[in-house]
Amino acid sequence: MTLENFREFIIESDDSEKQLLFIQKFLFHGIPTVFKDREDDYFEFRNRIANKFGVGFHEVFIVGSAKLGFSYYKGTEFDYDSDIDVVIVNEKLFEEFYFKITEYQYQLDRQYKTVDLKELKVYNDFLRYLVKGWMRPDKLPTSFQVNLLKSEWFDFFESISYDRSEVGNYKVAAGLFKNYEYLEKYYTRSIEDVYNSLTKN
Repeated sequence: MTLENFREFIIESDDSEKQLLFIQKFLFHGIPTVFKDREDDYFEFRNRIANKFGVGFHEVFIVGSAKLGFSYYKGTEFDYDSDIDVVIVNEKLFEEFYFKITEYQYQLDRQYKTVDLKELKVYNDFLRYLVKGWMRPDKLPTSFQVNLLKSEWFDFFESISYDRSEVGNYKVAAGLFKNYEYLEKYYTRSIEDVYNSLTKN
């Protein structure tokens, strides 16, 4: 599918039910472009991540341009400068990381920990995603990343990047959704935004 075809399908998805079916079919179902003709490798890649975090392989997805072959937001093609965007959907794992971040927030409240204005801006950005049921560790301030998630999250995804896993010579980055409802809501809103921009005239 081309970007033009994709946008045509979006224009045809003119209500919330159609948009939900659209994301289920095109964003979450099927083999990603980066694994074209390598279905077994895609399973092994997902299973590698699932085993690390104690979730089911079916709770691990590739999204974004690595899935489609293009970014429908940026209008750019997937290439070797693109990241592999992974999404994990698991409530138990979400709560485990959420608890750690909550503890860190209490330390901030009591001024046992401090962040500068730049980090605070990043943290506020993180919270905007968190209230939507999406935890994006890349949006945490550096001090949070080092203290809470470096060995558990960032070191692992670094270890499967750049020809160190089935996906090939790409950087692998990941986010964590609390459940499928939040996942679908976020991406449905994303498609709704694109629909509105394509049909505003």
